[in-house]
Amino acid sequence: MDIAVIGSNMVDLISYITRMPNEGETVEAPDFRMGCGGKGANRAVAAARLGSRVLMVSRVGNDMFADRTIENLAENGVDTRYVSRTEATSGVAPIFVDKESHNSIIVVKGANAKLSPADIENAAADIEKCQLIILQLEISLETVYAAIDFGRDHGIPVLLNPAPAEPELVLEKVKSVDYFVPNESELSMLTGMPVDTLADIENAAGALLDAGMKNVIVTMGERGVLWLAPGHEPVRIDATKVEARDTTGAGDAFIGCFAHYLVQTGDVRAAMKYANAYAGLSVTALGTQTSYATKDAFLNYLGE
Repeated sequence: MDIAVIGSNMVDLISYITRMPNEGETVEAPDFRMGCGGKGANRAVAAARLGSRVLMVSRVGNDMFADRTIENLAENGVDTRYVSRTEATSGVAPIFVDKESHNSIIVVKGANAKLSPADIENAAADIEKCQLIILQLEISLETVYAAIDFGRDHGIPVLLNPAPAEPELVLEKVKSVDYFVPNESELSMLTGMPVDTLADIENAAGALLDAGMKNVIVTMGERGVLWLAPGHEPVRIDATKVEARDTTGAGDAFIGCFAHYLVQTGDVRAAMKYANAYAGLSVTALGTQTSYATKDAFLNYLGE
């Protein structure tokens, strides 16, 4: 195995809207789509579509969404042996996308909240064979901390994306991760520092390095991506210029692609470059996982 994703799955309920309704108001939306998503599953699918061997450790509920979630992961080449059923609803994410392609998302964790350190131990023999562990915060912090400890104890690099933003996250417990990948708002929440300008973002990311982080990679949307590491000059890559149709899942596309190329090449800068382009390509199509290119389509897009 190349990558272990210990994290969430969701069913995305996407409404394309002209505007959000006011309190007590009903408005008509011009379009709706339903698909498989979740920050964990999205990264797993993106990396698998690019050719990585991906192991998913997750939980689904006991409702009509569970079978489709597992089938979708398997159809995309993700190993689902450790996607377990539990007595709960499956996770769902109502998503609202406006005319400017900006999105607002509500997350209902459901069965994802029941993913526990015991699930990690149950999959330990196979996680140990992986070259990277990917984490995010749509599961319990207890499980996130356990996965970080597992990676450290077994010499497996860990990538943590602190999303959705969680004010209860204890930096002392996550500073040992190898790659910390927040967006601007998450960076601001964690550091209490402004992120209005590129200089602000660099200062806030630098504060995380001062706290003991090894690599801080900040995704900045239209401003691109910034990488800071101790003893190195900051590296920034401009965003890919595209006509966005739906930005939902772009951050997940970035991380899934980054993880794939990081494992394949060991080159952070190159992985950032590819991931930036992959995320840019994803926003030109509707939906989350449905917007993620296969390896052949992506290489064709790059002209490689």
